[in-house]
Amino acid sequence: MIQGLIGKKLGMTQVFDGDGNVVPVTVLQAGPCVIVQKKTAEKDGYQAVQLGLVEARKAPRVNRPLEGHFEKAQVPPTRLLKEFRFEEGEEELEVGQQVLAKDVVQVNEKVDVSGRSIGRGFQGVVKRHGFRGGRATHGSMFHRAPGSIGASAHPSRVYPGMRGPGHMGDAKVKVLRLRVVQVDEEKNLLLVKGAVPGSRGGYVIITRSR
Repeated sequence: MIQGLIGKKLGMTQVFDGDGNVVPVTVLQAGPCVIVQKKTAEKDGYQAVQLGLVEARKAPRVNRPLEGHFEKAQVPPTRLLKEFRFEEGEEELEVGQQVLAKDVVQVNEKVDVSGRSIGRGFQGVVKRHGFRGGRATHGSMFHRAPGSIGASAHPSRVYPGMRGPGHMGDAKVKVLRLRVVQVDEEKNLLLVKGAVPGSRGGYVIITRSR
């Protein structure tokens, strides 16, 4: 079994379980993907397949090396390529074969989802790190400032790794062990319990939890 899929985040909603409890879920478009390349232990030293996400919109323009790569596999160009390992005994996987959501995960299994978090630009310490800030009355002029950051004679410098203002978001984030609540086999949709990084329409990588 292939250990993962490329997908897109469609948004969040809620569903009801068998006991009538509300379950917040994120809807993921998991595939369909196509196998663009197959790595073998004899030739490459490890077993893996390179997947490309099949999308409805127009295929992207690619450079000459990638154009030859897709022509060799006899598949149309895709915007995103990602390698995933596959288990022993699945050597029958072939280049050009489609991989669907139902081929990778089932209901109640756990998956890890990684994506790019929403960019927040340059932010201060209160929003970026949750600092408390100073009092907001009596003209303190110390509302959302970080305060003193250095020492005096010793060590006369600021230690590396100090939390301060700076760029927030737009980073790779991975959420572990999200439970698959539903699998829509016809539309290749996964409903996973909880939140997933990124904005609507953002690409995500879905892998089976170890």
